[in-house]
Amino acid sequence: MTARSYLFVPADRPERFDKALGCGADAVIVDLEDAVAPEKKDAARSALGEWLAATRSSVVVRINGVDSPWFRDDLALCTLPAVGAVMLPKAERAQDLAAVSDGAPGKPLLPLIETAAGFDGMRSVAQAPQVERLVFGSIDFQLDLGISDEGDALLYFRSRLVLASRLANLAAPVDGVSTSIDDMQSLRSDAERARRLGFGAKLCIHPKQVETVNRSFSPSEVEVLWAQRVLDAAARSDGAAVAVDGKMVDRPVILRAQALLNMRRAR
Repeated sequence: MTARSYLFVPADRPERFDKALGCGADAVIVDLEDAVAPEKKDAARSALGEWLAATRSSVVVRINGVDSPWFRDDLALCTLPAVGAVMLPKAERAQDLAAVSDGAPGKPLLPLIETAAGFDGMRSVAQAPQVERLVFGSIDFQLDLGISDEGDALLYFRSRLVLASRLANLAAPVDGVSTSIDDMQSLRSDAERARRLGFGAKLCIHPKQVETVNRSFSPSEVEVLWAQRVLDAAARSDGAAVAVDGKMVDRPVILRAQALLNMRRAR
């Protein structure tokens, strides 16, 4: 099952790890990078290591960047079996991903595209070994490029992430966080926009966001009913031209209907 929601939890708050796993997110990211102050990183890594050694769960670990003083120790932690994937911040070159895959062989990689250099090198990053899907670090990306708008100003960049993912045969990319914790309408709008653009999941910064994100990246009842009508009509037509809801049904429409129903069954 491809994840729809990724929930961050700070690595220096081990009492929250199990709680995060119970919040309904498809994946939990234990964050050693932005969520942990420099003076707390070693202690956070140690606490996370103890928890990983004892748990039967699987989490994603966001490590510190390849140029940071914590990278090697973070990466060594990711060889533990409970680490299901490694998220690399500010991924900019295929060599960055190679350094991670060499240190954590066989672990799926989730590179964060969150700088101008990362966007420029995105095609090579997407094609690096072990990369599972691209992740849009939209907040840092806006900061790096001096973009103040979260919507239309990022449309081009989001679409290029979708394109790069498809060309590399990756799972649909993961959209960045929505910073509003209590405004579910705004969150839903953000998530539905991302799905329309071709994203398959979204980062969450609070458990309150998980249910809305999961629902937004799942087929609605209306979509499921439409998909079933399409497949039923196609089956009855025996290859002849057929219309559903006043629109012609051809092979791409049938494939989309099948994909929607497959998504529903996977849940």
